[in-house]
Amino acid sequence: MSFTLTPENLGDLAEGAAVLGTGGGGDPYIGRLLVERQLRAGREVRIVDLDTLRNDALVVAVAMMGAPTVFIEKLPSPEGSVAALRALERHLGRAVDAIMPLEAGGLNSMMPLVAAAAADLPVVDADGMGRAFPEIQMVTFNVAGVPGSPMGIASDHGDSAVIEAADNDRMEWLARGLTIRMGGAAYTASYPMSAATVRETAVPGTLGLALKIGTALRTARERHRDPFDALTDALRGTFYSHGRVLFRGKVVDVDRTTVGGFARGQVTLAASGDPGDPGDRIVITFQNEHLVAVRAGEHGHDGQVAAIVPDLICTLNTETGRPVTTEALAYGQRLTVYAISTPAIMRSPEALACFGPSAFGLDRPYTPLEELTPATP
Repeated sequence: MSFTLTPENLGDLAEGAAVLGTGGGGDPYIGRLLVERQLRAGREVRIVDLDTLRNDALVVAVAMMGAPTVFIEKLPSPEGSVAALRALERHLGRAVDAIMPLEAGGLNSMMPLVAAAAADLPVVDADGMGRAFPEIQMVTFNVAGVPGSPMGIASDHGDSAVIEAADNDRMEWLARGLTIRMGGAAYTASYPMSAATVRETAVPGTLGLALKIGTALRTARERHRDPFDALTDALRGTFYSHGRVLFRGKVVDVDRTTVGGFARGQVTLAASGDPGDPGDRIVITFQNEHLVAVRAGEHGHDGQVAAIVPDLICTLNTETGRPVTTEALAYGQRLTVYAISTPAIMRSPEALACFGPSAFGLDRPYTPLEELTPATP
């Protein structure tokens, strides 16, 4: 999907990306403000379909790295992303032709737009996760054997470096260490590859899908329609064709800490009616993003998995459908837990080894959402 970003559709894109971010990727509101500033300055953000790029065009994935909780107190800047991009260009000895999001969620769907406007580059409508994941080797590019380095990394203090790693796991480890030294947040430019390789390895159309989701949710609010019905309708016919409500309830406990460059913890919701029963609860474990939702309670399904990574587990405001990120979870919020199936490219044995349950140390096997929680007739 190719389109030019406008102030009118930016809000829809940011909200849809936050849904796909499954609780992580950073606060999209911050990124939205940064993009708005670029647009007000007269710069343009062009989202382009992969088919519009020549095969040998150089494409680089741009993202921020660090715990989402850090971004609340330390606002990002376009200069940091451009500095990482320029460090990589100097190392490669050639200019980048287009950039793309590393992941589809939250702030990290917005920062490539900020960098693109500042550097006057198009943004490819695709990414490497189809959602958000906490580590930069957890991408379809890595599953397909694409090296993530050389990788440019920069801070807000004028520091920059290029990482040449032996493999993508070590690239994540080295970059995470630099990120902590850079204040807990850093800007990255990684996975330099040709457009032909992107076409073979990326999750396509995720920015266009985010725009579709955000538009559907906004329109539902304007027309006083159920936002979750609108979200389910928007997903039909896409790579993410299975979407459903898992649980409605109130947040009764949040256990969250920032450690090792990640926001880790659990949130517990107590049921407030359909589709849960009084007294039932659901517990969601997260590492920046929601990883697994487990039912717990008095009605015979204690410990039953309702959805598990890499399928998307989203926490949305029950009244409006607006996404709530892991760093914004708070006691008393009334939320709906909504799950979305991932595309086939993210469910292969190789993909699950990279970003399935075992990659996060979870002792539960992956079972597709549509098998765990059948759709309501």
